[in-house]
Amino acid sequence: MIVGRVAASVVQRQVRHVTPVPARSASGLVERVYEQVAEEMRLVIPPALMHSPSPQVLAAYWMLMREPLLVSGTLDRGSKEAAAAAVAVATICPYCVDMHSGSMYDLAGEHDADKISADRFGELRDPRLREISQWARGAQEAPGGLPLPAWLTAQQQAELIGTVTAMHYLTRMVNVFLASFLLPPGLTGRARQRMKQGLGRLLRETLRAHREPGRSLELLPDAPAPADAAWAAGSPYIAGAMARAAAVFDAAGERWLTPTVRAVVSGHLDGWRGADTGISTAWCEELLAGLGPADRPAGRFALLTAVSSHQMGDETVAEFRRHAPSDEALVEVAGWAAFEAARRLGARQQAAAHQAHQETRRPGAA
Repeated sequence: MIVGRVAASVVQRQVRHVTPVPARSASGLVERVYEQVAEEMRLVIPPALMHSPSPQVLAAYWMLMREPLLVSGTLDRGSKEAAAAAVAVATICPYCVDMHSGSMYDLAGEHDADKISADRFGELRDPRLREISQWARGAQEAPGGLPLPAWLTAQQQAELIGTVTAMHYLTRMVNVFLASFLLPPGLTGRARQRMKQGLGRLLRETLRAHREPGRSLELLPDAPAPADAAWAAGSPYIAGAMARAAAVFDAAGERWLTPTVRAVVSGHLDGWRGADTGISTAWCEELLAGLGPADRPAGRFALLTAVSSHQMGDETVAEFRRHAPSDEALVEVAGWAAFEAARRLGARQQAAAHQAHQETRRPGAA
């Protein structure tokens, strides 16, 4: 009964701000992505639905998530789900915390799953999961990135950084376009644990299924590898997903945003190191002060998506839509902003890994 209620909750979840393409009437690229999603996830999940007004952004989202997190690589799924849940905690995305900690119920047990949800990573019993989740939790706020666990191979590094990069993208989009909670927010204590147990059982087949790498890459044309995705070199499939996604999001930004708006957002992200902005959005208004009235709605929407997506308000969305009314524009601008933030976080982890490697090669290093 609990499993059935969870399934119904997922299927019926309403996407906010845009009208998704129904699975029964999808065609072209949207239909092809939906087919892959439904085959591998058992249904067209809400994060796919919310991307559907832009077929190319939908495909980019799917490959960003599939190739590092869902594919059966060399890093176990439990470690990647722990990293995903840790990012959701860091970005204040309750929906994604519920989803990925629910996965952890099946993969790692209640104790460690609940400690991740409670932002108490130091109390995890599994030392590998503790090390990975602490790294993923702190990756956003470390000025130069955090050193990766030393035992990871090059391919495992690509899978882990890819998972964290994808989740920094996805949590921002979920905060904008989905309801705040996957599970009923009023649930507490044992009732909440039972609901997560049911969710874990519901997801078991998809969590443990074997998936071949690279299947999603056929959805978008090949593209040159961006310099800030050098960390993906350990996996040609993750590298291919990053390259194709970067091309899609770069084109989306150019299509809907003026060079001035893109420069303000990108310039702020270049210097931002994940610091909490607090409850005020004064920082955003200060950055917008130099923009003309026509650029401010788009600038505000993009900045909040990239830096503080949990603070996105309906009025910010409505103001943007008065200047660019289409669902496609809303999804593509949000996607560009979320990806601009996520790709920088991935690049910083690569820089931290390189620095740690150089330090181990210095004379006298332990």
